[in-house]
Amino acid sequence: MSQSIELTINNQAVGPIEVGDGVMMIEFLHEYLNLTGTKFGCGAGVCHACTVIVDDNLGVSEVVRTCINGVERFNGKHIRTVEGHAKQNAQGEITALSPVQQAFLEHFSFQCGWCTSGFVNESTALLERLERKPIAKDQVEHVIEEALSEHVCRCTGYVKYYAAMKDLILKTEGLTLS
Repeated sequence: MSQSIELTINNQAVGPIEVGDGVMMIEFLHEYLNLTGTKFGCGAGVCHACTVIVDDNLGVSEVVRTCINGVERFNGKHIRTVEGHAKQNAQGEITALSPVQQAFLEHFSFQCGWCTSGFVNESTALLERLERKPIAKDQVEHVIEEALSEHVCRCTGYVKYYAAMKDLILKTEGLTLS
């Protein structure tokens, strides 16, 4: 059996594409679209390395793990993967990293990089939530911990990810209350 999948990934319409039953979203990204930035970590939804952002039509986003969800769950949705965050020119060349990617780079947050795509997506979703609902400055560390605590970094680079996000949130106007 197969099913027809049609969705938008990083602002690019995809499909309709016939996909066999039981194909996980991570397989679809890797094997059908050659988008390999989203990493397969544990395969059980525990490590969150495979997290992508799913946007609805109301401007609300959620992060979803792709190793435990079949591609059919994403049918008709708008998806953002790590490949879609940096700004690109007309030739597809990267001209600027996203604020989260830049902050992680400046703080040397990643070591092997396997978990980075999940951290980038979760952190991007966190920034967007804070744009809609700023928090008190004394809540920044708590909010970061709450958002990122389920992500597993096998190199144990948590401190640098968290420090990068703290700096980024505190220096970005409108994310915290005065």
